[in-house]
Amino acid sequence: MKLDESLLQHYFGGPLFALLTRLADERGLPCYVVGGYVRDMFLKRPSKDIDIVTVGSGIELARAFVGQLGRQASFAVYSNFGTAQVKYQEHEFEFVGARRESYSHDSRKPVVEDGTLADDQNRRDFTINALAVCLNAEHFGELVDSFGGVADLQTGLIRTPLDPDITFSDDPLRMMRAIRFATQLDFKIVNETFEAIARNRERIRIISGERIAEELNKMMMAPRPSTGFLLLDRCGLLEIIFPELTALKGVETVEGHGHKDNFYHTLKVLDQLAVKSDSLWLRWAALLHDIAKPVTKRYDSKLGWTFHNHNYIGSRMVPKIFRRLRLPMNEKMRFVKKMVDLHMRPIVLAEDEVTDSAVRRLLFDAGDDIDSLMTLCEADITSKNPEKVRRILRNFALVRTKLQDLEERDRIRNFQPPVTGEMIMETFGLSPCRTVGEIKAAIKEAILEGIIPNESEAAYRYMLQVAGEKGLTPVKLLR
Repeated sequence: MKLDESLLQHYFGGPLFALLTRLADERGLPCYVVGGYVRDMFLKRPSKDIDIVTVGSGIELARAFVGQLGRQASFAVYSNFGTAQVKYQEHEFEFVGARRESYSHDSRKPVVEDGTLADDQNRRDFTINALAVCLNAEHFGELVDSFGGVADLQTGLIRTPLDPDITFSDDPLRMMRAIRFATQLDFKIVNETFEAIARNRERIRIISGERIAEELNKMMMAPRPSTGFLLLDRCGLLEIIFPELTALKGVETVEGHGHKDNFYHTLKVLDQLAVKSDSLWLRWAALLHDIAKPVTKRYDSKLGWTFHNHNYIGSRMVPKIFRRLRLPMNEKMRFVKKMVDLHMRPIVLAEDEVTDSAVRRLLFDAGDDIDSLMTLCEADITSKNPEKVRRILRNFALVRTKLQDLEERDRIRNFQPPVTGEMIMETFGLSPCRTVGEIKAAIKEAILEGIIPNESEAAYRYMLQVAGEKGLTPVKLLR
């Protein structure tokens, strides 16, 4: 089957593909574009990553290709894998020779041998990724679809080309990829394939945290991330890779009082936040915001179910989870930790009377992340009572207005008290000591409470007042 001329022109009509055609034909190498680029062509999705398979040396073709592109192209060879990578402008080309693979039980690293295009298609994970388009001039634009991948794209199905038990046992990461593709594309995993994931779920233990996190991150960025986590839960993978999430499941009832199912609540918060924000790390904060509820859950006959301090304890769980999944242990982790720690603060404000001092403290603690925090907290409203939702959202709007007004007036965001420790020590002839810290803290509290404005002169006068109450006399006036 040859592709429609308009598709060919749009996806394969550029000078880079013409160059590949000429170079492959000159060397007598059968050459194909395979995998994601072809899949995304049918789905009309933009794609900059182009996988090239040759029956022969892919590295040889890559060398010739980069030689024609000149210094603007970058080139890397991965001899252990028999692959080469060429980056040019916005495109990334991956070259490999057609191959067949065999696996041992305790590793996902295959034994690789040269093979045919059919061998190469057999080793692909899913039918929708086993499509190939020929680049050689004689058969340019001809589609090789050995497993009905086009039909599966049209009907929205994820299935393996060969026996799914073998496919997933050979490379268990493919189980995560199946769920990730179903989430990204809003496709259905066929029953036979999904059941094989459930049967082979224990094999996921040989996959590194980095590879699992990579798939989770792609799922998190889907329009409706909950799809992936629900599928992971149904097949039993979630309990293995993310036990803290499965611990959120279930409703316990005591004396006729039950709490909400925090697993489904969390997924709803994640979906609601995904509508408002494409920040990966804010989505992680949504996923983890109630992660400590299982360990803080208590029943009180007067108060009902409580989850006291779950925000603080949850924030302390974040580094451990990030470390296990090999997620970045840098400012991204610290941002998620901060969001989890603070996520109850705006909600408490929205449910009570909104005072200036409480809003100042929130602005001081959240700093530049205040807008992200407010977005997370608005997504955290999942009540089935529409009047309660409207009331909290109205109060959130008031909190946002107060935040803006107070920031313009008091400049609280990321503020440093206008009187430094050095100024206090110089004024009163003190060495570093507890008293200096107490005076600084009193000035900060006075600004946050609105007792004095966030201005240098007012803060200095207040410093003299507080120090005088402690029996200190200035030895040098700086004003």
